[in-house]
Amino acid sequence: MRLLVDENLSVRIAARLGQARHDAVHVTSVGLGSTDDAVILESAAEGGQVVLTADADFSTMLALQGRSQPSVLMLRSSDHLTPDEQTDLILRTLEQVGGELEDGAIASVTPKRIRIRTLPISQP
Repeated sequence: MRLLVDENLSVRIAARLGQARHDAVHVTSVGLGSTDDAVILESAAEGGQVVLTADADFSTMLALQGRSQPSVLMLRSSDHLTPDEQTDLILRTLEQVGGELEDGAIASVTPKRIRIRTLPISQP
């Protein structure tokens, strides 16, 4: 799976995901460090990547804009986890909901729960 790791997550996560045979890059390694979230979102959409983040702004932007891509995997309440523990959580999540993320979804993940919403998210 193609993954774009946001700068609020460690570069070690991208490296470990690469070792697990995912095409993962950190935003800082592709010139997107300190970049506006909208630019990162557009870059991921153009590159067919899933955004990995701890920032809820990506999900909000997708919902407000009615977009169906890119998918977002958002780690919630994970700031107490080490980068290795975060990576393990990401890998488990990709095994369980990778198909949905490939089709267009937002996955909100904690160590105990995965919540997934299919994109686009319709407005009431």
